[in-house]
Amino acid sequence: MVSLESTVDTGHDEMIHDAAMDYYGRKLATCSSDRSVKIFEMSENGVQTLVADLKGHEGPVWQVGWANPKYGTILASCSYDRKVILWREDSPGRWNRLYEYTGHDSSVNSVSWAPHELGLALACGSSDGAISILTYIDSANNWKAEKIPNAHTIGCNAVSWAPYLFQQTERRFVSGGCDNLVKIWKYDHKESKWVEECKLEAHSDWVRDVAWAPSLGVNRSVIASCSQDRRVIIWSNDGGVGSTSWTPRTLNTFDDVVWHVSWSVSGNMLAVSGGDNKVTLWKETLDSQWVNISDVSKGQGASQSSGPAQTGTGPPLPVAAVGSS
Repeated sequence: MVSLESTVDTGHDEMIHDAAMDYYGRKLATCSSDRSVKIFEMSENGVQTLVADLKGHEGPVWQVGWANPKYGTILASCSYDRKVILWREDSPGRWNRLYEYTGHDSSVNSVSWAPHELGLALACGSSDGAISILTYIDSANNWKAEKIPNAHTIGCNAVSWAPYLFQQTERRFVSGGCDNLVKIWKYDHKESKWVEECKLEAHSDWVRDVAWAPSLGVNRSVIASCSQDRRVIIWSNDGGVGSTSWTPRTLNTFDDVVWHVSWSVSGNMLAVSGGDNKVTLWKETLDSQWVNISDVSKGQGASQSSGPAQTGTGPPLPVAAVGSS
């Protein structure tokens, strides 16, 4: 049973598109169609205090993401204005623009930080069909941008990095797009470029989000994807490092479009949100069955549920603050 712990009056003037907690759970970042990014300090007694209102985007801000604190207090945001902005807190409550990337020709829909063991690197997916990887080069004190052109026909909606494994030398991430495809990319050191490793086909409409689960063991990888076809699919690979054999399994077919999927830190629970305005939590049993253990509706506490989410109205709920690492 999951209960609604607290709500935050963000003060945004328009729809909120994403919310993300930092590594320590002490800061909350939100973004909105009002073009702003807001930072809240979270106290132990549940009180939230607005500490920064970041202005810099010229269109709706779709997503925010915190870098690992190893590199300082850095937040990435992406927007319809085709920009990615990296913000850094230089002193308590004082935020500055660290870097601005303008290399896309259309809306930037998703940003995802690489595992900190791979350095300070950010993947960005855009409606122009391309994916950019921004990497900080310490020796040059500058950012290097690499682009995968035409990664997804019509556009890329989501990106998510694979967890770091000591035995795995290649960098990998997964993407989802308007071509109904989920794709896995790896960095080819011989050719010094990103190449497509796998193309996963099972969805029948636009893939809206993808999430690579935290490490579940050396020989197992799991990816969740969701789509406008109202399905969430769990992709599993038990072949170990380098295996390209992925098995799809439909978690559930919902009553409305599914917008977001997000894993718990342990990787054994998945949060799902969609057009029914609910966040449902799913857990894998010992016999590899996925069960709905709880759901949370907007403005309500949790209710126990064993079936799919019910229909409803209202905008999609962000799940970053519910189930992400």
